[in-house]
Amino acid sequence: MALQRKLGRRADQRKALLRNQVTNLLWHGRIETTLARAKEVRGIAERMVTLAVRTYDDTVSAQKEYHNEKGQIVTMDVVNDSPAKLVARRQMLAYLYNIKPEKNPDENKAEYRERTKDIKHPVIEKVFREYGPRYRTRNEEKNSAGGYTRIYRLGPRRGDASERVIIEMVK
Repeated sequence: MALQRKLGRRADQRKALLRNQVTNLLWHGRIETTLARAKEVRGIAERMVTLAVRTYDDTVSAQKEYHNEKGQIVTMDVVNDSPAKLVARRQMLAYLYNIKPEKNPDENKAEYRERTKDIKHPVIEKVFREYGPRYRTRNEEKNSAGGYTRIYRLGPRRGDASERVIIEMVK
């Protein structure tokens, strides 16, 4: 059993801090933090990306029949998540916070609503649509798994001399 760093916080504060940093790392692609926090964030973020790499393309096609307003039976083809992908999605939903996408500078309120109306959980969608395919091809090319994050050291922080680092998702 691996020991977890306490990071000078109570358990509830530590869990919230790590959830926040993992969510921001996956959303923005890089964050600046301390070395101890980055080492904790790396393990959690890599687990989230591994879930996406394994299941991002697992879908099931199904036919759905329903009655329209005229009482006619209408058949529609639907593509749903497979059970494995649904489990992975729910594990991510249980851990990651929900971040709303930023409004573009040249976009008005109606355009922003139209652009974001279909996406309920943008961070999870980004992990499945962007990181999953990117890192699966990277894993196949290099014949390895993991190593999705990179830590750069920036030197000591002014004030308490804690080691500052940038943790980022590998391109």
